[in-house]
Amino acid sequence: MRTPLVAANWKMNKTVEEARALVYAMSARLREIKGVEKVLCPPYLSLLAVHAQLEGSDLGLGAQNMYWEEKGAYTGEVSPLMVKELCQYVILGHSERRAYFGETDETVNKKIRAAQKFDITPIFCVGETLEQYESKQTAQVVDRQMRLGLAGIDPAFASRVIVAYEPVWAIGTGKASSSENANEVVGKVIRGALSAMFGGEAAQAIRVLYGGSVTGANGAEFFGQSEIDGALVGGASLKPDDFIAITQAAAG
Repeated sequence: MRTPLVAANWKMNKTVEEARALVYAMSARLREIKGVEKVLCPPYLSLLAVHAQLEGSDLGLGAQNMYWEEKGAYTGEVSPLMVKELCQYVILGHSERRAYFGETDETVNKKIRAAQKFDITPIFCVGETLEQYESKQTAQVVDRQMRLGLAGIDPAFASRVIVAYEPVWAIGTGKASSSENANEVVGKVIRGALSAMFGGEAAQAIRVLYGGSVTGANGAEFFGQSEIDGALVGGASLKPDDFIAITQAAAG
């Protein structure tokens, strides 16, 4: 059985004080929810403050991105060593990083390799744009992202990778994919690629999340699907009641 996981991607929202307040508003209730892993991913500047708040709890902490080099003259970047000091997880390959900051399958792969080297669990994002979806290229695009993004990854580490299927056309739009469509992409395309790369047993063990306009109202619909193991939550993760409802739905 795959343990469900729900991750909160706060994106570029919340000052340090606001981040503290948001954690305070929901951490006690999140701790009461069992049977699901919970991860908060605030902006870099809030990681230290949130880390202190989560100490001693079962809530995980993740960064929203990192560079692949250990250190050096890379102004504005954050290294795996810096992430590892505070976090257990890191989001890599998010569609916003690909669309706005020029990330490619190859650079995402470098970051995942760095996560492997420094023992950080990646939440690896894949998904097609609206144009690709409408032209029926979903399988081709997602399969390519999977195979290039995870190229050269050790099978022992691959079992720890968390994949997040996020159709780009559903992120922040309020237009979620149908649960049946998402389940089919996860089951056939994502697990198909994982099986080809790491074997059938590993493909069934790796957790795959759905992301894209997940809410407390529709979360249970996605989590009821056989291939979906949780969610990477954007806007709703900034609202304590909504994020708690999503987490409860994932716990079953």
